[in-house]
Amino acid sequence: MVMGSFVPAREIRALRDLTRRRTELVTSRGQEAQRLEKELEDTGMKLSSVLSDITGASGRAILGALIAGERDPEALAELAVRRASRKIPALIEALDGQFTGHHAFMCRHFLEEIDHLTSAADRIDARITALLARLGHERAVADLDTIPGVGLAAAQIIVAETGGDMAQFATAGHLASWIGVCPGMNESAGVAKSGRTRQGNSNLKRVLGVAAMAAIRDKDCYLSAYYRRIAARRGRRRAQVAVMHKIAIAIWHILRDKTTYQDLGADYFTRRDPERAMRRMAKEANRLGLTVRFEPTPAS
Repeated sequence: MVMGSFVPAREIRALRDLTRRRTELVTSRGQEAQRLEKELEDTGMKLSSVLSDITGASGRAILGALIAGERDPEALAELAVRRASRKIPALIEALDGQFTGHHAFMCRHFLEEIDHLTSAADRIDARITALLARLGHERAVADLDTIPGVGLAAAQIIVAETGGDMAQFATAGHLASWIGVCPGMNESAGVAKSGRTRQGNSNLKRVLGVAAMAAIRDKDCYLSAYYRRIAARRGRRRAQVAVMHKIAIAIWHILRDKTTYQDLGADYFTRRDPERAMRRMAKEANRLGLTVRFEPTPAS
C-alpha cells in the first residue's frame, strides 16, 4: 500500500508560502549586493576587501558620498564608523579608483533595489511572526532556536515546512529521510556503492546545511566535535551530512517532546571513551617524535 503524502493544513501552507518568499527576497538582496560589489570593482576600488559588508553603516556612508560627488579617498575614509574607523589607512588605499557618473547611477540603482527588497522582506517577516503567534507555534520556534546553528528565521522555516507537529513522522529517522539527509544504502554482493542522499525537502535541506556549517564553526558544542570525528574518517562532505542528520534528529525530539536542545558538550567523546582519547594523543605525540605519560590528577 502506498503511504499518503504529507499535506499540511491551509494555514501551514500559507506559512510555507511566506517563509519561502522571504528566502527568495533575501537571496535576491544578496545578489544585488554582489552586483554592487562588482560595479565598485569596475572602478578599481576594493572596498569589499576592507569592509565585510559594503551595505552596512560605513559602506552606505561612503557610497552615499561617492554618489554625491566626493572623490577624495581620505575624506571618504573618514566617514567610517564604529569598528570600521580603525581601518582608515586601509580604506584610503582601497578607495583609490576612477568613480564616474555612470558608476554613481548604477550604485544608486543597486542600493535602491537592496532597500526595496529589505523592506519587502521585513513586511513578510512581520506577517510570519503574527501567523506563528496565531497558530501557537511561538514556543516551538523558541525551542528550535536553541539548536546550535539554527537561528530564528531557520526555526520559523522548520515549523513552516514540518507543520510543527511530529505526528506525521513516526520516528526521527522518518523525518530525516523525508528531509533528505539520510545516506542511502546501495550494496550488492558485499560491494558498497554510492550512498547518495535522496532529494527530499529542498527547503529544509538547505536550512539544515547552513545550520550545520554554523554549528561546525562553534568549537565548544557537540556537533562540532562530531563533525571533526566523522571528517577524519569519512571526509568533510559526508561529515556535514552527518551533522545535518543529527540536527534533524534533534528537531524531531524537540517538536515531539516540546523541550529545548541539550548540548552534550565538545568533550562528550573524550568523556565517553577516555582511553581512546589517550591513545589518539599518544599517537599524535609519537608522530612528532615524542612520548607522553598519563598520570591521574591529585584530588584537591
